[in-house]
Amino acid sequence: MKEVVAALIWDGDRFMICKRPAHKARGSLWEFVGGKVEPGESQSEALIRECREELAITVAPGASFMEVTHVYPDMSIHLTLLNARITAGEPQLLEHEALRWITPAEIPEYEFCPADEAILTRLRGAAE
Repeated sequence: MKEVVAALIWDGDRFMICKRPAHKARGSLWEFVGGKVEPGESQSEALIRECREELAITVAPGASFMEVTHVYPDMSIHLTLLNARITAGEPQLLEHEALRWITPAEIPEYEFCPADEAILTRLRGAAE
């Protein structure tokens, strides 16, 4: 089971999503920015590192929004989505194909990684 952490970053009523590179597993699907927690790292430390590596931004992680476990054909993950805010930098596409700021109502317009489905359902429900 891989430990994965991701960021729920809001800008007003919109949150950030990123499109995975086409050549990677689950390529061209949308996701929250983040990645694997390395040995010896806390979830917050991993999120700070991943956001710096993938978007050249510094984030301040907050409380957990939601945790999910998902089994993909090639791996099982335990995903923790942390609330976060950008404290420095403007997002740059160092890893992803695209970045969007969307409202919960716009979620159906994007094809997300399967592990994110329960999170997206909660986000849509909270906005209704």
